[in-house]
Amino acid sequence: MIGIAGKNFRVPLRNSPAPGLPTMIERLNNALDFNAQALLLRAERSRVLASNIANADTPNYKARDFDFRAALSQATGAQMNAGGAGAAGSAPLTQARTAAGHLAAAGGAPGSPTLLYRTPLQTALDANTVDMDMERAAFADNTLRYEAGLRFINGQIRTLMTAINGQS
Repeated sequence: MIGIAGKNFRVPLRNSPAPGLPTMIERLNNALDFNAQALLLRAERSRVLASNIANADTPNYKARDFDFRAALSQATGAQMNAGGAGAAGSAPLTQARTAAGHLAAAGGAPGSPTLLYRTPLQTALDANTVDMDMERAAFADNTLRYEAGLRFINGQIRTLMTAINGQS
């Protein structure tokens, strides 16, 4: 191959986006990542609610839950800021660990929801705040929404595969 050592044979893309605008694959990735993050949070909420149900007879157990909407906006906001699509100066505040022996800040890893204690509607003699009716209803609602999210992602992937394969 004589005479091609320093030449670039890449063809420039005609429809490349303007600098700073996301490409098509980034938009698709963001859409799928949003739904994947929602499913992860739904799974975490199922774990928390199952823990509440399992400890319904434990004295002094305090029921836990988290605000799904706030957790999702926090997780997707952190994701958008990490991807560079956020507004300038909108990076989330994090607590710095100044020594290796220090514990991590409340909330754990980025994207994990902050667990809150549920306010009991009725007091119990053993100071347990788990209301089984409310926990079962919340668990069923969360499970239904998890399944709906799975169906939505499956529909998105099926649509993408149809568009890629060109089938009708």
